[in-house]
Amino acid sequence: MLKDIIDNNENYQPGLSIDCVIFGFHDNQLKVLLIKVERVNKWALPGGFIPVDQDIDTAAITVLNNRTGVDGVFLRQFATFGKVDRNKQHFDKKTLKYLKIEEAKGKWLMRRFVTIGYYALVDFSKILPNPANRHEIVEWIDHKEVPELILDHREILDKALNTLRIELNLMPIGYNLLPEKFTIPELQKLYETILDKKLDRRNFLRKITNIGILTKLDEKKSNVAHKAPNLYSFDKEKYDEVLKNGLNQGW
Repeated sequence: MLKDIIDNNENYQPGLSIDCVIFGFHDNQLKVLLIKVERVNKWALPGGFIPVDQDIDTAAITVLNNRTGVDGVFLRQFATFGKVDRNKQHFDKKTLKYLKIEEAKGKWLMRRFVTIGYYALVDFSKILPNPANRHEIVEWIDHKEVPELILDHREILDKALNTLRIELNLMPIGYNLLPEKFTIPELQKLYETILDKKLDRRNFLRKITNIGILTKLDEKKSNVAHKAPNLYSFDKEKYDEVLKNGLNQGW
């Protein structure tokens, strides 16, 4: 795929790229979707180049789908990364030779690229990575166990996570990350995992209740060792209203 892009680089915006940070919540872990080329040690965020005939937001969806097979995800642009040396020596002559790219054509790839970061929170159970390239591996990895990444992708990931934490104060989360029916402790664990800090149980219950997006169900969680907690669901209409109008509280 990369060789095809180089051979037809006139179809892509020079000096500009896109990188996507995709978060999912599973087994009380905040996971991030990473990609790796076979026989290459470092992992990477799913990223790519921008077709000249596509808007940037559309190109982000195209890039994510081409690299991972993931589709139907709402991506939010969160930052631009443009250090002068951000891709210095990443695509050197040795790499071009391995990729079977002629050095003359590879100069397009070795120039300075500014990258636009996008992120998304997705339903882990509904995202089935399926890389288009058989030489690439796509996996969900716990954000606390992310290995060494290429380029400045660690910086991009950290910035996305920090943006997510800030936006927790501005909008609710959980609708696409938890089962249809859930407990307050499960919802609190989601917030604690993203924020990477413990939250007071009573304060969390008061704040999340005051937002008005929860419906208390007339049933309790089954198969638990201790007293069965109540089950809740999201009121989708009120949830969407709060998303539109925003929050003004902190965690």
